[in-house]
Amino acid sequence: MTRFSSPQDPLFQALNSSVVFDYRLAPYDLEQSAAHARMLERAGVLSKEELAEIERGLAAIRQEIDADAFVVHPDDEDIHMAIERRLTELIGPVGGKLHTARSRNDQVATDMAMFVRAHSLNAVEFVHELMAVLLDLAERHSDWPMPGYTHLQRAQPVYLSHHLLAHFWRLRRDRARFAEVMAQASELPLGSGALAGVTFETDREGVARELAFARVSANSIDAVSNRDFVLDYLAAAATCATHLSQLGAEVVIWSSEEFGFCALPDSFSSGSSIMPQKKNPDAAELLRAKSPRIVGHLAALHGVLHGLPLAYNKDLQEDKEHLFDAVDTLELSLQAARELMRGIEFRRERMAEAAADEFLGATDVADLLVRRGVPFREAHGVVASLVRRAVETGRALSELPADEVAELAPQLEDGGLAAAISGDGFIESKVSHGGTALPRVLDQLREAQDALREAGP
Repeated sequence: MTRFSSPQDPLFQALNSSVVFDYRLAPYDLEQSAAHARMLERAGVLSKEELAEIERGLAAIRQEIDADAFVVHPDDEDIHMAIERRLTELIGPVGGKLHTARSRNDQVATDMAMFVRAHSLNAVEFVHELMAVLLDLAERHSDWPMPGYTHLQRAQPVYLSHHLLAHFWRLRRDRARFAEVMAQASELPLGSGALAGVTFETDREGVARELAFARVSANSIDAVSNRDFVLDYLAAAATCATHLSQLGAEVVIWSSEEFGFCALPDSFSSGSSIMPQKKNPDAAELLRAKSPRIVGHLAALHGVLHGLPLAYNKDLQEDKEHLFDAVDTLELSLQAARELMRGIEFRRERMAEAAADEFLGATDVADLLVRRGVPFREAHGVVASLVRRAVETGRALSELPADEVAELAPQLEDGGLAAAISGDGFIESKVSHGGTALPRVLDQLREAQDALREAGP
């Protein structure tokens, strides 16, 4: 018997069903169901014999799922109902006792929290592995000069190691964000019922310990409504994917013939359907393109939750596809980025040639004038005049005649201009903490080694 006098319309069944995509929650549902059953036995709701039957049935279902032999029926609205239906088929009416003292509302919220927690740990580990690859690259290229860029225009020279470590520190923040997501997903909703709690004296703390939750939810309405931890994961994933997109964008640019700073591994490149000579940086391009996909999932779930009244509403079913696709996209992207960067080869001569552009030392010339008593804004204008004269006459700064230099910058008539832009002086001059001078880069490498050890998987 049901409350309804007519069957569901097939169109509503198609709209309402989630089993096609929430099937992947099955392992978490089985784990929490087993813990819930053991709690029911401790509370006197189940006998020891009934618990044994339920555990046997759940184990059998797990074997079916692992063997890809679990059959979903057309009437199974979601994976939770499918498992309960199959459990009853296997062990009889006692299977119906498993749902005592819980609702699908707190059941689903618990599965989702377990899923987010597990995949946040995956993200921590994958980010950590990419950090290790970048650190290794930085250590092996510690003193390789290259141009640094602003507005994609040559700005000041840096060491390749310094640039790679910029990506390292971003990933470190990503790792911390995913660790925080794990903490936020460590509040157990199970035991909250549909929204008001349950009428049985349940041991929620015991279930929390068994399922490795740090605490139980304090409010049953909040517990079944809460999807903050999903938003937290999507936000962390969106930021991380954005960082990967920027890394991918630089790899695309650096590997072009126009830059020629690096060569990509063949295993992460593709050819052209018509041009035999092409070696396309498709993996890096896809890292660049995946980011807005994940950002879109974050925005979409905010849209689902915006203005939604408490407690449970069917709208919350829409959290899953956004989360699942974001998880799959991010985990694949992190692993691809790791292997792409593991196989990249940098071209020292080409980068050094570009870094030797004398105009990149213009700021150092201005700083030299400051040390000689010229206010910085005035020094900036003086050096800009020198650069303009060089550009207009098609010469390098060092090729400007001494009389022209003295005319525009009398403070440099002693040959200070040539000294300021010669050799690697203007890269080694950046001695501030966090700067690109080699001693500071070596300090930074030691800090990065410590950071890699501090929260390794």
